[in-house]
Amino acid sequence: MRAMPVAAANGIEINYTDSGGQGPAVVFSHGYLMDHTMFDRQVTALAPRYRVITWDERGHGGTRAAGPFTYWDSAADVLALLDYLDVERAVLAGMSQGGFLSLRAALTAPDRVRALVLIGSQAGLEDPANAPGYEQMHQAWLEHGPGPVQEVVASIILGPGRWDGWYAKWNEQYAQWAPGDLAQLTWPFRCLMDRDDITGRLAGITCPTLIVHGTADAGIPLERAEVVRDGLGGPVTFVVVEGAPHASNVTHPDEVNQAILGFLSGLDSR
Repeated sequence: MRAMPVAAANGIEINYTDSGGQGPAVVFSHGYLMDHTMFDRQVTALAPRYRVITWDERGHGGTRAAGPFTYWDSAADVLALLDYLDVERAVLAGMSQGGFLSLRAALTAPDRVRALVLIGSQAGLEDPANAPGYEQMHQAWLEHGPGPVQEVVASIILGPGRWDGWYAKWNEQYAQWAPGDLAQLTWPFRCLMDRDDITGRLAGITCPTLIVHGTADAGIPLERAEVVRDGLGGPVTFVVVEGAPHASNVTHPDEVNQAILGFLSGLDSR
């Protein structure tokens, strides 16, 4: 397996991939418990016309967290990665928590963000009704590994089906961090659960935005995406993918890629 390049940026070492080339830069940020590989189909579809960058966020894939962090820290990470790669402006595309951090990057450094692509994402908090269940699943994962809860977790993120590739990744990651380094699991979970609500700040984001959301998203209901659509201060393209779960880019890549390519080509012609 080819070792990924590492960027020493913002006080951590970020695992990333970069398709290179002269095209406009698009950076994909993954969802909770996922890693950069969830965007393999997007990389294939967009490169070489675009310079496609993917990365592993803190506590995911090959990027270690140095301590507790927030999505504002993750936003600073993606901006530091742009600095490291000499990218002045990029389209930031994020799935779920990747969208959380991309929105915060647009608030932090609007001049660096050409546009946003939000897949299965939102600006608010977790539904309080779901929080106890998520806390229990996290505790079970810490104590017993992913095995007992992996099918439930995968059904929330990826919908029905067998997701053996992700089960293997989760078990491998757990084995890497158990028993002495389980904070690598806890810090990202607390970041997710304890995040701030930025709904009231959306009007300050004026760049063009593409929102892609599945009708069968069990992680974030479609209404949450509509709140973002209605709150943003710039032009919004809103694409609903019929029957798609939370990670629609994995399960319905053709529809999602078509939406992204259409949106990007519209930016190119501006």
